[in-house]
Amino acid sequence: MRPAAYPFSAIVGQSEMKLALLLAAVDWRLGVLLRGDKGSGKTTTARGLAALLPAPARFINLPIGATEDRLLGGLHLERTLKGDPVLKPGLVVEAHGGVLYVDEVNLLPSHLGDALLDAAASGVHVVEREGLSATHPAEFVLLGSMNPEEGSLRPQLLDRFALSVTVCAPLDPAERQLVTERRIAFERNTVQFASEWSQAQQTLQSQIASARASLRCVACSSDMMGYISVTICEHSVQSLRADLAVVRAAIAYAALAGDTCVEMQHVDAVLPLVLAHRTRERERSSFTPPPPPTQPQQSKPESQSETGGQEAPKRVHERIFSPSEVKTPALDSRLGAGVKRGDSASADGCDCGPIIGARQSDFPVEFDLRATLSHTLRETGGLQPRVEDLHERVRKPRTGTRYLFVIDSSGSHAAQQRMRLVKGAISSMLTRSFKRQDEVVMIVFRGTSAQVVLEPTEVLPDALAALEYLPTGGRTPLAAALNEARGYLTPATLLILLTDGRANIPLHGGVPWQEALDVAQLMSCNAIVVDTETAAQRLGQCEELAKMLGARYLSLEELAQSENVLIAVEPLKPLGQGA
Repeated sequence: MRPAAYPFSAIVGQSEMKLALLLAAVDWRLGVLLRGDKGSGKTTTARGLAALLPAPARFINLPIGATEDRLLGGLHLERTLKGDPVLKPGLVVEAHGGVLYVDEVNLLPSHLGDALLDAAASGVHVVEREGLSATHPAEFVLLGSMNPEEGSLRPQLLDRFALSVTVCAPLDPAERQLVTERRIAFERNTVQFASEWSQAQQTLQSQIASARASLRCVACSSDMMGYISVTICEHSVQSLRADLAVVRAAIAYAALAGDTCVEMQHVDAVLPLVLAHRTRERERSSFTPPPPPTQPQQSKPESQSETGGQEAPKRVHERIFSPSEVKTPALDSRLGAGVKRGDSASADGCDCGPIIGARQSDFPVEFDLRATLSHTLRETGGLQPRVEDLHERVRKPRTGTRYLFVIDSSGSHAAQQRMRLVKGAISSMLTRSFKRQDEVVMIVFRGTSAQVVLEPTEVLPDALAALEYLPTGGRTPLAAALNEARGYLTPATLLILLTDGRANIPLHGGVPWQEALDVAQLMSCNAIVVDTETAAQRLGQCEELAKMLGARYLSLEELAQSENVLIAVEPLKPLGQGA
């Protein structure tokens, strides 16, 4: 017997998340992505939604190690061995009329994610295996959740979710106390707790049922659609899925409110849910190039802008340097056991890459029926498999590296135009090292803070474009940059830090350099520290930082003159508390 789900109506706060899920309950095409830290109530709320849907509505939780056949369907093993081959439905069919919940959707293998979202968008799932074909209805509410610290979701998949909500645990003590009190009461007497909230649950159920019945009758005028299109264009969102999502969500919201036509307040209420993951990702991953200066600007003397000897001026003069031609060796990205998100072995030992063959196995992890029966027929002339006939599927390993570039873009790099060499070195490393399924992240620090100018992306031209237009100027907030980088560490990360080490902006009001070392001590990853200071002015700080990170140390000149492949394949240490 499955444990009772926590009542949806008893969830404290989280108004945006609850609204998004209720809209999806009204219109199943509105898939919802929940992004937030662990322990913020994502799974509890998702489980509670299924109880509000018209019966029978199942809550299907997609396991992390689910195979392709388990998710999408495949041959029924027992009946096939008895000579009656039939197709067995997968989880997408079992979820019809209910909720399919994918926890840590960013860790789902790409080929499974594509197939899942195709079924969720069409409402129909077609299974084709071993010459057999079957079509099943698959209208389910698709909910995905993820912790951004564990990796990002591919832009192509991200856009397929109509709505997105950033979920945060409340920081108000009274609200947290209420959450705890309700949860304890639920655990101590589930039946009594459910009874106390039954009236509120029935009210929501009635609202959803009524909204579903009236959904097709809610009108959205041409003027309102025009307003939606103008708003989407103002946010520079290119995907037409955004317009469709706003229209569908506004209609669902109007139906939920009992209105017969979409009004401005309905659209304004759902716009943040539709734009949250589209505008944010675009702003972070697409670096808008500023117009190049018509005349060279005079850089500010380093003694005033970088060494901390005088007050930093309120207005910082920034310059943009084009990359120089710098030839660097390719980085060796074989990161020990590190593999890219979603491509690691699953909990049952099954590699989640595409199928490339089969092999004999007495204890197959993922059974291959065709290969087993073929071997049985060839060896015995019958279709009764023996242990020695068993075969398992062989999948192609799918590994990749996350190149995390942390780039010092402070004013000191304007001296002797060092930024040209820095950009040239990064560009060379990327073009020589980047392979399919790798991804790049860029964090730039200057002035008083660090900025993520490129969220994890597998599109190399985007990374090179962001690099080319990085401005240079201001002071050196090194500790802030390292602290920002901690949120992007994965077991497959190779951190490349390029800096002169002249930290002069504190993170928490302490000594800037010591704070940088303290943050570095919390990090554990494969890393390279490239010292960008000239040999004459080098202070040895980058070497000290490299030791704290457990990283390989190189000067910029050594990097540019090296003829050997950089070996950055030290066995991965367990990720520290900052990872």
